[in-house]
Formats: sequence, structure tokens, C-alpha cells
Amino acid sequence: MNGQIQVVGGAVVDSLAEPSMLLVARRSAPEQLAGLWEFPGGKVEPGEEPEAALARELLEELGIGVRLGAELPAQVPGGWPLNHRASMRVWFAEIAHGEPKALEDHDELRWVALEDHSGVLGLPWIPADFPIVRALLGAVAVRAAGARS
Repeated sequence: MNGQIQVVGGAVVDSLAEPSMLLVARRSAPEQLAGLWEFPGGKVEPGEEPEAALARELLEELGIGVRLGAELPAQVPGGWPLNHRASMRVWFAEIAHGEPKALEDHDELRWVALEDHSGVLGLPWIPADFPIVRALLGAVAVRAAGARS
């Protein structure tokens, strides 16, 4: 790896086949990110596959097991840039078992309707997550339009 920190995030939806709701998590720490919303997830450990890291992180942070769907493609190889040292890869995921709870790093979880773009974008997201949120909303809208035709 090129010294970049690889982070993984879960776009946890109510259904991989027909997503209509997204589970978002509000950070409780560190102080500069507290109160901001994000995709739950975390760092990939050395030797760990990104998909395995995401499953591990969602179990640790939210107490849920997940089925992973498609990766949300980033505009650059290696994932969505978070800062000069880290990038994040994001996968769609649906809950396979467990009830999501804010166990680590978060003080609130919320399901938001994906059709309510202004409501989703109106949340105070971690700034680096905004382009990912916009891409996710676009991907879900395209998918829904394709399902209707």
C-alpha cells in the first residue's frame, strides 16, 4: 500500500434489492467530529480484506451482521478521498442479523428516507462524506428509475 490509510464504510440500507432507507450514525468522538453524521465503518487492519474489515467494524460499532452488496464506485482509484492521508471505500450493506445500536464512536443512529434528498443532505455530515452521500443518492435514484421502466 502507498502509505494511505484505507477506511471502509457501510451504506446500510433496508434492502439491497430495493433500498429506500439509509442508516446513518452520528459521531460522539473525536471532539472535532462529534455531532456530525457519517457512514459507519473504520480502518482496514494490515492483512485484512476491505470487505472483512467492514463486516468487523459494523459488528463492533453497531452490533449487526451484514450482507454486502455493490461497492459505491469512487471517482479515483483507491476510494473516496477523506484527507491527504486517508481514503474510504463504501459498500451497500443490509442487516443480516442483529438490531443496530450505537455501541462505539456514535451517540445516535437514524434511518433516513433515500427519496428525501434534501433531508439526507440537510444532515450535518462529516465534510469528506458529502460527495459520497451525493453519489449514493444518485446511484439509488438511477436504480429506482431503472426498476420502474
